[in-house]
Amino acid sequence: MFRALIPSPPLSIALLVVWLVLNQSVHPATVLFGALLAVVVPLITKGLRPATVRMRHPRTALRLLGVGLHDLAASALTVARLLLTRRTADLQPAFVQIPLRLRDPNGLAVLSMLVTLTPGTAWGELALDSSVLLVHVFNLEDEAAFIAMVQQRYEQPLMEIFESS
Repeated sequence: MFRALIPSPPLSIALLVVWLVLNQSVHPATVLFGALLAVVVPLITKGLRPATVRMRHPRTALRLLGVGLHDLAASALTVARLLLTRRTADLQPAFVQIPLRLRDPNGLAVLSMLVTLTPGTAWGELALDSSVLLVHVFNLEDEAAFIAMVQQRYEQPLMEIFESS
């Protein structure tokens, strides 16, 4: 009964908290409306979410989180340095096509977040068969090295987490 009413408790809690923070109020009417949203939104969006995931390798997931946070900080510093020290004409922006072996929709969603959250890169497009990812890079010095980095640092751990038996 509980799962039928609240299919995703973490999402419901997050929605309620965000609603209360945005309204900056814990007035009973605000809490009631937030609770209503926390129940209704997950129900009407249930079909849009990928299948439930079973965490297969939590250590790999934690290691990937650390890699992602490190890359985010390092990339932010690099982009800031480039913006402050180089002229626009000296930058080498480019689109890069990255061949993928990862096919799991949850893994692809995490990959999209890692790429999009990292300063200097933006998720461009995923091929219909999920075989190629198009990424825009703010300053590309070595395309082969960038492709290898994405495949080794992000794709390989995501395949281990989401696709291994």
